[in-house]
Amino acid sequence: MRYAIGVEYDGHEFHGWQRLGSAEETGKGSVQAALERALSRIAAHPVSTTCAGRTDAGVHARCQVVHFDTEAVRTPRAWMLGTTTHLPPSVCVRWCKEVPDDFNARFSARARHYRYRILNRPVRPALHRQYLSWELRALDAGAMHRAAQALLGEQDFSAFRTVQCQAPHARRDLQRISVVREGDEVIVEVQANAFLHHMVRNIVGSLLEVGAGVRPEAWVAELLAGRDRSLAGPTAPAAGLVFLGPLYPPQWQLPAEVTLAP
Repeated sequence: MRYAIGVEYDGHEFHGWQRLGSAEETGKGSVQAALERALSRIAAHPVSTTCAGRTDAGVHARCQVVHFDTEAVRTPRAWMLGTTTHLPPSVCVRWCKEVPDDFNARFSARARHYRYRILNRPVRPALHRQYLSWELRALDAGAMHRAAQALLGEQDFSAFRTVQCQAPHARRDLQRISVVREGDEVIVEVQANAFLHHMVRNIVGSLLEVGAGVRPEAWVAELLAGRDRSLAGPTAPAAGLVFLGPLYPPQWQLPAEVTLAP
């Protein structure tokens, strides 16, 4: 049987999602390794997982979707609660659902969406600092939002990918991006069919230059057209980024938070 699960995690104590031997040996493990150990205990056999989208060190997830195959007979509730029992406090399984064999957490997804939170005040945060980045310069969220609209559509995002990115090409369809201010916080939300390595954090880093008045709004469009990462803004810190989750067609009958509107 194949199951899909929704996984929530605090990424600050992990090196990222993906299981890597060297990282597991040094004691700062991956979310994937912790999850597979817990699932294997419930299944009573080794379990391998596939996720919707890998996250970097320090990045959090509200609903990472994962699928796995097993011959063990357990109820979805047993997978959810039993697996969570064997996970560290920073990770939990929020839901579990049996899915058809042709469902794939990565390839069946049609979009992914992220949220980036920036505390914008003169003093650094003391509370919730692992879930926020901090910018002491006054930011114009309206200017950031207007500049970001140049990124919409299917584009070549070479200017916003890390040099370590292993994707075969840089074309992505950015479906939605917004920047709003809520009190002392500036919140960036981005949705695309898929993302390049560090793409969201590199976009935010460039938008911060616009928001602080260092660069004009038109600069973001120029960066996109130029396709030169070395000219763009710095990579924003990982702490402010949360993977809200992937989005799937209604045919898979997954929970509403990961299902595209009809």
